[in-house]
Amino acid sequence: MSNVGLHAKRELEILSATETDPNNRPIIEEFKDEIIALCEKFGNSGQSGGSAPYVAKALSQAIKHLCMFEVIAPLTGNDDEWNDVSDLGNGELMYQNKRDSRVFKDGKNGKAYFIDAMIKRTESGSCWYGGFWLSKDDYLIGNKELMVSPRGYIKSFPFTPKTFYIDVIEEEVAKDGWEMYVKDISQLDEVWAYYDKA
Repeated sequence: MSNVGLHAKRELEILSATETDPNNRPIIEEFKDEIIALCEKFGNSGQSGGSAPYVAKALSQAIKHLCMFEVIAPLTGNDDEWNDVSDLGNGELMYQNKRDSRVFKDGKNGKAYFIDAMIKRTESGSCWYGGFWLSKDDYLIGNKELMVSPRGYIKSFPFTPKTFYIDVIEEEVAKDGWEMYVKDISQLDEVWAYYDKA
């Protein structure tokens, strides 16, 4: 067994031995054999002291993304990547990406969009999904067309999903009724460089 494989085996055994309560076993214990096998493969892959940290990081990131049903390669936009989900909407033709369920395509105009392009981040640090106003004045006008949607339209394929966190000011406008306004409109410049508005 390689040194990395031996190290992984020993550390996992120590981890398992430190928790004696059968109801509180280490969460990774059930994956022990797979982790040792991966570490053994890594140990036999010929990594040097210079390359090992980069390869280990790439492996851990790939495993994390795959376990979370996230993509590790750009979406192609090819026809075989889409499911018809027209029955979920208002009867109009609509597609959902098979590889990333947050990506949709309008059946009429063929425009694809990512629904998590923007997440609102309040001054307290809490994060919310949904539209927001460019300013309080826009809210006071009451024209919902002035709201910024959290979706970003994909400029072209191949495409890698990217979420931007937009700082907002949160204001209670009625009992338990909140509105959010963008704090720094220049944050949207980076969003619109990556996505189309519509």
